[in-house]
Amino acid sequence: MTETLIWIVVAVVACALYLSWTAGRLDRLHTRIDAARAALDAQLLRRASVTQELATSGVLDPAASIVLYEAAHAARQAEEEQREVAESELSQALRAVFGEAAQVEAVRAAPGGEEAAGELAASVRRVPMARRFHNDAVRAARALRRHRKVRWFRLAGHAPFPLAFEMDDEPPVALADRPGSST
Repeated sequence: MTETLIWIVVAVVACALYLSWTAGRLDRLHTRIDAARAALDAQLLRRASVTQELATSGVLDPAASIVLYEAAHAARQAEEEQREVAESELSQALRAVFGEAAQVEAVRAAPGGEEAAGELAASVRRVPMARRFHNDAVRAARALRRHRKVRWFRLAGHAPFPLAFEMDDEPPVALADRPGSST
């Protein structure tokens, strides 16, 4: 009888340790999602800020300046539920304005344009990477949260189900393929 009780206690302790480890892993994944989302938000804000600075610098023609400024302003001011759409529209505006290398070269030729074009190129390259890191963390957390043990024992607590950030983040080819650029 004592030996059976010991084995039951060992099994319960082993299960408790395993569930505790799984809950800790899930917590670390949620922390990773929060950090990745903060990094993504910072990169999106940087891209919108650099775009607004370039739009108001006077190196672009007035029509391009208005298109970029309005798209960047909308992206910065968007509510959370409209953020993906606004950021996608900013990506589309950047591709429309900087779709050809001639426009990028015109910006670089202007005073201060080389630095502005380089900063914009760096920011549009970092957004897809930040989004990929965020969505990878979301995917990992979702996979773990789908396990029965996580659902049955409510190991996720009251944490909301993680959502991926889906947007059009394809950079303009003329900016993305800038030779000799550093990130």
